[in-house]
Amino acid sequence: MEPEIIEEEKQEFRDHLTTVTKEGKRKWIFPKKPSGRFYNARTIVSIILLAFLVVAPFIKVNGHQFLLLDFPNRNFILFGVPFGPHDFHLFVLAMISLIVFIVLFTAIFGRIFCGWACPQTIFMEMVFRKIEYWIEGDANDQRKLKAAPWTSDKIFKKTFKHIIFFGISFFISNIFLSYIISMDKLIEIVTDPPSQHLSGLFAITVFSGVFYFIFSYFREQVCTLVCPYGRLQGVLLDQDSIVIAYDYKRGEPRSKLKKGDDFSNRGDCIDCHLCVDVCPTGIDIRNGIQLECVNCTACIDACDNVMDKIKRPRGLIRYASLRNIENKAKFKFTPRMMLYSTILVILLSVLTYLMANRTDFNVNILRTPGMLFQQQPDGTISNLYDLNLVNKTFNPVQMQIKLLDPKGELKIIGSDLKLNPQQIVEAKFMILLPKESIKKMNTPVEIGIYDGNKLIKKIKTSFLGPVEKAQQ
Repeated sequence: MEPEIIEEEKQEFRDHLTTVTKEGKRKWIFPKKPSGRFYNARTIVSIILLAFLVVAPFIKVNGHQFLLLDFPNRNFILFGVPFGPHDFHLFVLAMISLIVFIVLFTAIFGRIFCGWACPQTIFMEMVFRKIEYWIEGDANDQRKLKAAPWTSDKIFKKTFKHIIFFGISFFISNIFLSYIISMDKLIEIVTDPPSQHLSGLFAITVFSGVFYFIFSYFREQVCTLVCPYGRLQGVLLDQDSIVIAYDYKRGEPRSKLKKGDDFSNRGDCIDCHLCVDVCPTGIDIRNGIQLECVNCTACIDACDNVMDKIKRPRGLIRYASLRNIENKAKFKFTPRMMLYSTILVILLSVLTYLMANRTDFNVNILRTPGMLFQQQPDGTISNLYDLNLVNKTFNPVQMQIKLLDPKGELKIIGSDLKLNPQQIVEAKFMILLPKESIKKMNTPVEIGIYDGNKLIKKIKTSFLGPVEKAQQ
């Protein structure tokens, strides 16, 4: 529900993007440098996330990278746990859980992810924008520099900025590449002569160019034109979702502050326009919820600073639901949120159970279909079995299979059971039991699977014996 004080004819801002002119040309945004408690908190969060992004590829667990997303070979390591193609069901379940979590999180907290944790926002606002402020100055200085003729000073600043931008883009591209091919392989490629990896060098240069284009030119258009998340707000948000909102009940009627105003017959908004000046997507938050808003909190800090100066309470722009602003209603857990939460709890419970019971090896033993028992020349009875082994780890293993109960003999048919990382091996083996130990048609047997000398799994199956013995 939009504020009642916004008349219908004043809703024309919803008919076009703030970054596009009426002629359809790009309108460049020069956001004023923000400052305040939320900006400081976001800076700390960004530093932590950026540090993790850079450091994680260097962390190793059991000799392997802490995080690896090897899409070409379908091999993944998440927080030190290896996953392969045989874990596809876990991947699908995790993706479904993530989607439900995003829906639930957005329904409750709006686009808080966009403002605090989205890589696009972090790189743009906390890396590239800060460099731009350092080289070209604040918003007004940037406007003047853009309008100024191409003097040596302008050429130096622009060239210096774009060289740094491309250098950072190249570094980011290599960091992301290390998550795909591993940091060890990346270091090997970097230290080798470029002539040995011309195709890779070309690919990483193109990838760096894409990063450079996004952060030097495309910028906020990623959020407003490309990212589908903003458009999902229309179906994910409701009156009870917590968003960054303008308290029109308190702020209207707005007007410029004049000497002697006591705020008895006017709103707290002094129409200073600073909430618009600091917005990285160029919107006016006072118009209500808009898809361009990424919840970056810059407008909150700007407004709070103004409220401090005019000695009015903070929170004219704040995190709040529309129902809270209109009726002063407290946050409530709606039936829709409860439904999403229930589904999420069920999915996470199933995923947790599967992960807790996941082993490094899959072992399946099945008596060969269509085969009966065989009587050997020495009088023993044999059964033929099919063996399927899956090595989910990234280490080669030498498997052994032994008969634990009853006493008898187990023979592998063919080569030994050596498995390479992520390899699936199928083999056959025979179990031979003395004829006198078979008391019924189906005799229970227990088989041990060993990694070297370490018992990793016990499997119970049956042994088919002579029918006449079962009848005696």
